[in-house]
Amino acid sequence: MNVDRIYMDYNATTPLDPEVIQAVTEALQKAWGNPSSNHVAGVKAKDIIDRSRENVARMVGGKAEDIIFTSGGTEANNLVFHTAVEHYRRSREAAEQTGGRRRRRPHIIISNVEHDSVELTARHLARGGRADVTCVPVSKATGRVEVEDVVAAVRPSTCLVSVMLANNETGVCMPVRDICRRIKALNGRRPRLRILLHTDAAQALGKIQVDARDLEVDYLTIAGHKFYAPRVGALYVSGPGTKTPVYPMLFGGGQERNLRPGTENTPMIAGLGKAAELVTTNLSWYESQMRSTRLYLEERLRAVLGEDRVRFNGHFPGSDTLPNTCNVSILGPRLHGRKVLSHCTRLLASVGAACHSHGDGDTGPSHILLSCGVPPGVAANALRLSLGRDTTRVDVDAVVEDLRDTVQLLEQTH
Repeated sequence: MNVDRIYMDYNATTPLDPEVIQAVTEALQKAWGNPSSNHVAGVKAKDIIDRSRENVARMVGGKAEDIIFTSGGTEANNLVFHTAVEHYRRSREAAEQTGGRRRRRPHIIISNVEHDSVELTARHLARGGRADVTCVPVSKATGRVEVEDVVAAVRPSTCLVSVMLANNETGVCMPVRDICRRIKALNGRRPRLRILLHTDAAQALGKIQVDARDLEVDYLTIAGHKFYAPRVGALYVSGPGTKTPVYPMLFGGGQERNLRPGTENTPMIAGLGKAAELVTTNLSWYESQMRSTRLYLEERLRAVLGEDRVRFNGHFPGSDTLPNTCNVSILGPRLHGRKVLSHCTRLLASVGAACHSHGDGDTGPSHILLSCGVPPGVAANALRLSLGRDTTRVDVDAVVEDLRDTVQLLEQTH
């Protein structure tokens, strides 16, 4: 990357940590055997996978047997939704055989600010008549989905509640633990059909403490490329196949206890395990460093661009936020977010989630910001500046200077 450029798009993806690169390289060179083989080369690969599984489990407060490796966060999310619908089908069939009521379609609850791999999966199930879906809107006062609204959406046929742990655009953290506790209280009065609980923790991992057992979730999604690991993922399942159902979407050689078959990608899993180990060891420092730098960024934006010219779209009274995420709009008629970024000479950032920018011609304001109550004219000017572990105050000063010069240029031209 050009040294003159400053990267502030870490919520989209992170570079590989040097120690992760080393772990991947060593696995490529020395652990190329098939992990299912019993000879020395295969055993070495399996040992690396087992060690990585333990590291990933430790990062999220689980056990090694709770971790299922996947290709990424999207596959993990799809596996949860597939499982919830299949579990509902099997549970209803059993109930009907014992004289239960006629089958209803399974019902799924999500928030209206979920990642595409949750929202579009739910939509696909609804379009195909395989599930009913309720999108609970986030509060315009807090930017988060409220516990009471989730509980109010529950139906007799509800089989899954899926709410992200932290939003990738605003940085707002969701009250997942409180939601899970309320739903589990309802489960105690629903002996026939348990509501499964899932959180997509992709944006939270490596930034804040994540403990699946404390959250009381059944499933938790892990995406490596959000915390300096390769593009590989995992799904935490609380007691897979025993305490919590998992039904495979793929069928093959029996890897991952038949829950996600396919020869394991040993080098990428090695990288994921090393990145998880680094998070477990250094999280307190990572979080403190990113929070301090983000607060400095916000201070400099106010000072240089003017207090009345900037609006921070992730600031909601009483809501916790990720330490690294600054969603800011620079107010002015010619300061559309995409235009500002296209004229910046140093800043590399985005206007929102990378998964929404695939050239489909949609240049309107982020639906996430609109859902949070940000006015359309303000949302259109939004920039998502997401910092990394190594982002410095010198970087911040250069970016703020770049934004100041860009704003002046755009306002002087017609």
